[in-house]
Amino acid sequence: MKFRINPLTSDILISIYVIVTLYLRFKFESETYTSPMLSVVMGVCFVLIIWVLIKLKVLNPNWFGLLNSKK
Repeated sequence: MKFRINPLTSDILISIYVIVTLYLRFKFESETYTSPMLSVVMGVCFVLIIWVLIKLKVLNPNWFGLLNSKK
């Protein structure tokens, strides 16, 4: 049995994750004076985590109903 999260909860979790990771990236970059390339690499790693969770069908984003399929 796979662990699945419903679409609305997935959308909320992804939104919170993106906001928190952006905040952490900007805070880390300003405090340590790192290069922008390191920030980009960190961003790609954070996006990769979300991508894997979507591919494994743990997260099921509905993009807040914007991409409804017509039947």
